[in-house]
Amino acid sequence: MIVITAATGQLGTLVVDQLLDKVPAASVRVAVRSPSKAAHWADKGVQVVHADYDEPDTLRAAFEGADKVLLISSSAIGQRARQHRNAIDAAVDAKVGLLVYTSLLKAETSHCVLADEHVPSENAIRASGLDFVLLRNGWYLENYTENLGAPLQTGAFYGAAGDGRIAAASRADFAAAAVTVLTEDGHAGKTYELAGESFTMADLAQTVGSVVDKELDYVDLPEEAYRKALIDAGVPEGMASVLANADTAISKGDLEAPTDDLVALIGRPPTPLKQAVRTGVAALS
Repeated sequence: MIVITAATGQLGTLVVDQLLDKVPAASVRVAVRSPSKAAHWADKGVQVVHADYDEPDTLRAAFEGADKVLLISSSAIGQRARQHRNAIDAAVDAKVGLLVYTSLLKAETSHCVLADEHVPSENAIRASGLDFVLLRNGWYLENYTENLGAPLQTGAFYGAAGDGRIAAASRADFAAAAVTVLTEDGHAGKTYELAGESFTMADLAQTVGSVVDKELDYVDLPEEAYRKALIDAGVPEGMASVLANADTAISKGDLEAPTDDLVALIGRPPTPLKQAVRTGVAALS
């Protein structure tokens, strides 16, 4: 039995859909806060159970009898280390055969504030006694390509990344890596640094401009100025701080890495930036 947590989220949905191409539906269990959102999988024979990172009893029940669990990191910034610990403890209680965790690229050395919750979670997994795999995912291409409306309107991307490089891949790429680990042997104990095509924010602006036949610029700001600009644009203060900090981490090289691990797991090159941009532009039509 393979259990996927947070299965109705954007990454989780892709994992489950790709997993069902490789294994029987009856061997897949999705552990979600709102089972009604997973009814389409139940109709295919997937087990759908309620599980909440804040409710340890639901996690223990969801993991019972699991051979492998994919613990997709929580989206509740500031609460994640505690929530992940609940899931790790539940996996120990259920004697899960393999625990796979979605972490952050170069987590142990990253200046990104998001690493502050991933590192304790990784450490807890290592100390759990369970067999595990750490999937250190880089940035999603969709972080940019699903938010092209504003730069296309203003003619510029804004950020604090300097000339730092971002080795981003698509959600589907990261989902495919997870499916490989969940369906093949030989990955226990491994930590994978998963990264895609490398580009700067200036490269991104140029690529988008080439797709839409319009000149776009990248305007680099100090971190605090970028944070304030995000807030002025309507981004909540906490998220604005995280995003601005992430750009500073990018400027220090924390979101750049070779593509080797990702290519090895998915058996193909990661999604090219230009392809993702074309998809993002088409979605605006």
